[in-house]
Amino acid sequence: MIIAVYGKGGVGKSTTTSNLAVAIAKSGRRVLQIGCDPKSDSTFTIAGRMIPTVVEILDKFNYHYESIEPADLVVEGYGGVSVVETGGPPAGSGCGGYVVGETVKLLEKLDIMSKYDVILFDVLGDVVCGGFATPLQYADLACIVSSNDFDALFAANRICESIVEKNASGYDVKLAGVIGNRCDQVDLLETFTRRIEAPLMGVVPRNEEVRQSRVKGYTLFELEEMGEPVSEMTSEFRKMAAYLLSGPEGVVPNAVGTREMFELFRGEDLPWKESNGKTAASTPSVR
Repeated sequence: MIIAVYGKGGVGKSTTTSNLAVAIAKSGRRVLQIGCDPKSDSTFTIAGRMIPTVVEILDKFNYHYESIEPADLVVEGYGGVSVVETGGPPAGSGCGGYVVGETVKLLEKLDIMSKYDVILFDVLGDVVCGGFATPLQYADLACIVSSNDFDALFAANRICESIVEKNASGYDVKLAGVIGNRCDQVDLLETFTRRIEAPLMGVVPRNEEVRQSRVKGYTLFELEEMGEPVSEMTSEFRKMAAYLLSGPEGVVPNAVGTREMFELFRGEDLPWKESNGKTAASTPSVR
């Protein structure tokens, strides 16, 4: 099973993907997480360090692909999860998405991907063009990480549009669902998932321990082993892992038109609406 995880930049995709990878591995599956961000910071909570990137390794071997071995690319980390980081070109000097595509080709050439039960792509932000859309061409399922706010959901809808486009182009990738992250409320998330006709897979509440886990360089599961009070979050990741491993068919989302997105959350049934029909102070900013 290949799963591509997308979402707005800064919404917590890497933290979510890493904890999901560990939760899946704890069920006995062989898991590979591929970080697709030029920052190369997707996998350090699993590896315990910043690992060499594909770009750095290619440069080291002077782009002689035949000289590269799987052990040069893949690092095994916490919970037995294997990790790879694509890396990217220096800022302003090239296309990071191109590196993602080349990484997939290299992994296939070395027959690395076939050795795992579940592969998770952690993909940069909501950029769904060119190389950054490459994981959707390989994935069986996509997951979208979003908080309960308009900007994150607007980005989520753009990703839904990309999934629709990939299916129209002959690729068979489905949306497994939306994962709520850093959520105090879920009203907008529930409105959005109903509209696109996709599941709300799970919700991770806003919690200081989650933020600190990233700062400390640990997954939530490691913090749980250390006695930290994170069982509410790890339980949610276990539930999401079980859902994915159950083999959901997924859906081609009923993506919302761009203009409609600006109207979707204005419904009278939402708690942030005032009785007079005007938008309350907590309404998402619409520019």
